[in-house]
Amino acid sequence: MDQPSAQDTAASPAAAIETRGLTKRYRGGQLAVSSLDLRVPRGSVFGFLGPNGSGKTTTIRMLMGLIEASSGGARVLGEPMPRAARTVLPKVGALIEGPALYGFLSGRDNLARFDAADPTADPRSRARRIDAALDRVGLTAAAGKKARAYSLGMKQRLGLASALLQPRELLILDEPTNGLDPQGMREIRTLVRELAEDGTTVFLSSHLLDEIEQVCTHAAVMAQGRLITQGTVAELVAASRGRLAVTTPDPAEAVRILKEHGVTDLVVQDERITGELPSVEAGPPEEPPQGAEGPLDLAELNAALVHGGVRVRSFGTERASLEDVFVSLTGEGFDVAG
Repeated sequence: MDQPSAQDTAASPAAAIETRGLTKRYRGGQLAVSSLDLRVPRGSVFGFLGPNGSGKTTTIRMLMGLIEASSGGARVLGEPMPRAARTVLPKVGALIEGPALYGFLSGRDNLARFDAADPTADPRSRARRIDAALDRVGLTAAAGKKARAYSLGMKQRLGLASALLQPRELLILDEPTNGLDPQGMREIRTLVRELAEDGTTVFLSSHLLDEIEQVCTHAAVMAQGRLITQGTVAELVAASRGRLAVTTPDPAEAVRILKEHGVTDLVVQDERITGELPSVEAGPPEEPPQGAEGPLDLAELNAALVHGGVRVRSFGTERASLEDVFVSLTGEGFDVAG
């Protein structure tokens, strides 16, 4: 009997998406995705985070069976892809690389075409499904307008409506807020939350940290085709220490003392100083003060400032964000809000 391939290995029943060693290398040797081990829990809003060109869309196209993986395997809703595409895809709504619309048809007629192409869709209830999808994305008033007259944001909404024509176990959205104004972005975020509350697993790729942090329960960070980390958003943020922030009318003396205690990357803006606390593993450049609990004892650091004559008006650490996580993991900057 043949040995099972990586694609056929048992998937976790709690995973909506699971990949093992998923790799895509294009002709000419370009490595787009490298040995990706990804796990998306059922019922989560999962943020697939990375800058443009990090391999997010290529991964999604492999998950949907639109392109073939070079090696490794993927399961979607517990089934191997692309082999089980006919079983899996009717349970999945997807918006990938923007919607493919017929410009000469109205928004409503575009949805009718999409619905008619679904072999599981009952034509008798088509009109009701289309009305509900249009209403859910705020396009009822523009339903009769030709799609070529739609703005980019309206086209994005119509594409999302096409993915919502049927109840879905899994919704895959590739940069769903592209082209939307701030109000439209808020509406899509609200819609994603509502879908998750209804039990739909939402897999949302984005290069916007703010978007992921506001709406997602879990996230994975991609960079240059490789998975950097994954987990709950709370876990990822907790793994990145916030920066120290001190407010004082004595910034020069405060900087001197902070440097002596191992604080690095110090930035001074008027009376406000921020800096990177020393890691526990590295330890301070000198022995910690007597009675300190360890090299990151903030109370001792504050006491050192006061003992050195620094008038401290505020002292503490700023909450880490996904931006902090990404920069600490990759050393790269990131697009926070678009």
